[in-house]
Amino acid sequence: MDEEIRRVAGLILEAPLTRRNRRELLYCGLGGLAGALGFWILVALLVFGLTVSVSVIGTVVGLLLITLTLRLSRRIGSLHRRLSNRILGQHVEAPPRFQPGRGALGRVDRRLRDRAGWRAVWYSLVKLPVAFVQLYALVLTVCGLIDFSYPLVWVLFRHGHAAPLPMLQPLPFGGSPKVSTWAGSYFAALVGAVCVVAGAWVARGINAGDRALVRNLLGPVSMAERVSELERTRSLAVEDSAAVLRRVERDLHDGAQMRLAALAMNLGMAREKLDDPDSATVRELIDAAHQNAVDALSDLRDLARGIHPPVLDSGLASALTSLATSSAIPASVTADIATRPAPAIETIAYFCAAELIANATKHSFADQIKIKIYTEPSGVLRLEVSDDGVGGADAALRSKQAQGSGLTGLAQRVSTVDGRIDVSSPAGGPTTVTVELPLRA
Repeated sequence: MDEEIRRVAGLILEAPLTRRNRRELLYCGLGGLAGALGFWILVALLVFGLTVSVSVIGTVVGLLLITLTLRLSRRIGSLHRRLSNRILGQHVEAPPRFQPGRGALGRVDRRLRDRAGWRAVWYSLVKLPVAFVQLYALVLTVCGLIDFSYPLVWVLFRHGHAAPLPMLQPLPFGGSPKVSTWAGSYFAALVGAVCVVAGAWVARGINAGDRALVRNLLGPVSMAERVSELERTRSLAVEDSAAVLRRVERDLHDGAQMRLAALAMNLGMAREKLDDPDSATVRELIDAAHQNAVDALSDLRDLARGIHPPVLDSGLASALTSLATSSAIPASVTADIATRPAPAIETIAYFCAAELIANATKHSFADQIKIKIYTEPSGVLRLEVSDDGVGGADAALRSKQAQGSGLTGLAQRVSTVDGRIDVSSPAGGPTTVTVELPLRA
């Protein structure tokens, strides 16, 4: 029991002497100052923006101020996240980059719905009391070090003939005692040591809370948002599966089924004409039945290829090369796939490339298409399809007619495996569509 008490006491007293304590105090100073300054800047902009936007005339100015606040909040959040990562050794990743919409209204709308920006605003608002405690821990430590040095200062400079020394101790009790004797300087040193130890542990405690805030508010996605995103992607996956089944049913009904029905009808008519002396009629019916059989086989082959292209069995690079060969616009493929993705990821990447090539063929008026696919060490498969066409593609199609088709359909499909799609298509071109997919679903 005594050994355990000595061990705990040793840990408490050794805390100010560790390298970790220096990093904690450095973060308290930098993070506390940045937090206090960021709080007042964001509050001033938000209050002014909300106040101005209440009036009809100032609505535009108010909304612009709010969007500016959200943009600035991302920068302030990035500063706090970097300080936490570099000084405290955290590993909090940055949230996804902001994706602006098309046009001025689209940009404002996207910015106002920027979750990462609003989470950074909440962090700055909560940061003020945290920053106060962080700065208090730093002041407590500095004052404690000054008090701790009083015996040495008294011997070297005071000799008891000067005015008493004020004891620096930012504690909520004890008043402001003076050190007027050499023996009193030892009491000041004792108070200073207590302040240094207390400052070390206050810094550790408040920084632990700040690390949690950084992780939950300045990281990629909070737990609640992650659950919401998983629910959304699950819904999209169910809808996508239902759409695939409806398409297969429609293709079977309108394609192969109709041709097989015509084949059966022609064969039945040919059987009835077997005894007919006019052999030309029988030959025409058999030729028609043969053509229907060939067309039905072709439809079934296309349907099977639409479910899972057999060319993917040879790898994604070979499949994309085959796809580029059949493109109406000259297309080239550059592939660097170090680790082969899962079959489901390969299928999604293949159909994304096929859809993007089809879009470029229909709308871009391009002379050349470039397909680049490669893997990254972070476990990401990146597909880039670019053309030198007229541009103007939009990934934010939101009309009901666009749902499940075109770029919106691709965005829904890749989101079911936590992928993302990014479109760069200024008016006049060129157009570059980047699809990021995990190597494993």
